[in-house]
Amino acid sequence: MREVAVIGVGLQRFGELWEMSLRDLCADVGRRAMEDAAVETVDSIVVGCMSSGLFAEQEHVGSLVADALGLTGVPATRVEAACASGGLAFRSGVAEVASGMSDVVLVIGAEKMTDVPGDRATAILATAADQEHEAFHGVTFAGLAAMVARAYMERYGATPEDLAAVAVKNHRHAALNPLAQFRNPITVEAVLESPLVADPLRVLDCAPLSDGAAAVVLCPLDMARSRARRPVVRVAGVAAATDRLALYRHPDVTRLPAIEVAGRRAFAMAKMTPADVDLAELHDAFTIMEICALEELGFADRGKGAEAARSGSTALGGELPVNVSGGLKAKGHPVGATGVSQVGELVLQLRGEAGERQVGGARVGLSENIGGIGGTAVVAILERLE
Repeated sequence: MREVAVIGVGLQRFGELWEMSLRDLCADVGRRAMEDAAVETVDSIVVGCMSSGLFAEQEHVGSLVADALGLTGVPATRVEAACASGGLAFRSGVAEVASGMSDVVLVIGAEKMTDVPGDRATAILATAADQEHEAFHGVTFAGLAAMVARAYMERYGATPEDLAAVAVKNHRHAALNPLAQFRNPITVEAVLESPLVADPLRVLDCAPLSDGAAAVVLCPLDMARSRARRPVVRVAGVAAATDRLALYRHPDVTRLPAIEVAGRRAFAMAKMTPADVDLAELHDAFTIMEICALEELGFADRGKGAEAARSGSTALGGELPVNVSGGLKAKGHPVGATGVSQVGELVLQLRGEAGERQVGGARVGLSENIGGIGGTAVVAILERLE
């Protein structure tokens, strides 16, 4: 197996992008990534997209993207794993380069979510839950996440203020990111006074509906070194895992075991431990999810993840900066794009190109992307080579 590097990044602002179609979003970031990588063509395209058929009435996304980029003839594959579609697309692209099947792979994650009414979007997102045992009975993703949050609070004594601190931190980071959907700082009081969505989660505990896309270009590490114009970023480890789809089938609803398994596999592949990580992009579709991920990945002891944001340890300048991009909560969450966007943020950080939100001396970064309430998890570890 060959080692793999990320040589190009294409990011765009997330938000309500009325003027752009799904085709436009993908073409924009694909061109940006290829220009950043200084390549004119690729051997393969992998697209992460959760539900283009329902959101945009467009299937056959691989062909759509290849055509939009003027790359007809290039094989293009769509990957779907709910909100982990982008992360799993990245893993698929890494595997393709590592195996020798392709030398240069373009990975795109995308979703066009705001062209449908809010209640329709909620129903579409619920298709990533267990239809027979959850969605059919009216349970939404916010409702499922609220069950996790309530159980966690009851067991460990966490408070609504602890959850709110995650949102406050990530909005503060997003204020430094020109591509974030929401660049407005918020307060704990604002979170606690925002409308209740599903007790104990409020509007400002939840990521928004977003349009957007992100892209990266992969190639063998030897090729990246031979043409390097700046620090080389190596894919040190990437792994995925699955778990029971329905939350009621989890033996412990405060746990998201697929994250722990994917993290353990990624750390083993990278020959690293959590202590080696300088920054992390974690899946905070709901504030409780960042807290759970910290614990599943070994960055915090069980029941202690809720203290991290309030203490400042996961803020920019803290012991382990988390979601310096603004996270899903404030950067935005076009579901298929999120996993690729997380990787793109890490590459900028490791190359020292993140501007005001730069983590000083960052050498190792980790991304964690989940689908559903932990039904799928993908963890990637990237390393800057000197």
